[in-house]
Amino acid sequence: MSVHPPEPWELRGRLHLSLFAVPRRRLSIAPPSGTKPVVIAGRHLIGAAWVVYEPGGVLAYRELLVVLLVREGPRLRAHIGDIWVDDAVARDGGRALWGIPKDMARIDIRQDPHGRVNARAETTHRIARAEFTPRLRIPGRWSLAGRIVQTLDGRPKTSRARVRTALRLASARWEFPVDGPLGRLSGRHPLMSLSLRNFRLRFGG
Repeated sequence: MSVHPPEPWELRGRLHLSLFAVPRRRLSIAPPSGTKPVVIAGRHLIGAAWVVYEPGGVLAYRELLVVLLVREGPRLRAHIGDIWVDDAVARDGGRALWGIPKDMARIDIRQDPHGRVNARAETTHRIARAEFTPRLRIPGRWSLAGRIVQTLDGRPKTSRARVRTALRLASARWEFPVDGPLGRLSGRHPLMSLSLRNFRLRFGG
């Protein structure tokens, strides 16, 4: 095990997110005990995001994650069901502190001078690819807060996340191999996509 920073983690960078509606029969994420997936018109809401954590925070690395919207009683929470990173310290810290099931992968996230993003993640097989094109910029900087619920040492673990960021609407195209770990999203088109630019994130604590 690598030595990881204690919580909270102060991180900065950029994030590119798409929201998908997935039929209930295709859900393969088991949320923590005491929570239930949110269902709207027979579908679950799942977010998939690419993140670049840049120098200036406690760690700098890249990440691909898939998040399921759940309820804990009357409260909405996010549950990270699948996640890959390219840094062993980030992997070990996420698992030990919050029960986030981080695995290792090769992750490449590139942005051209026009703000278009090309991203891919793979291990011995391809996990996902995506292209994001920036659209409408939303004025100002936004403060967003929520809670992530995971399973740590056999029990639900709820952690706080707070981010301050610039927001921009985007269009996105994703590719998920049918036989890959995210095959349940294969052929799905995003309901909406966003880019968070120059964010400052405080996680845990």
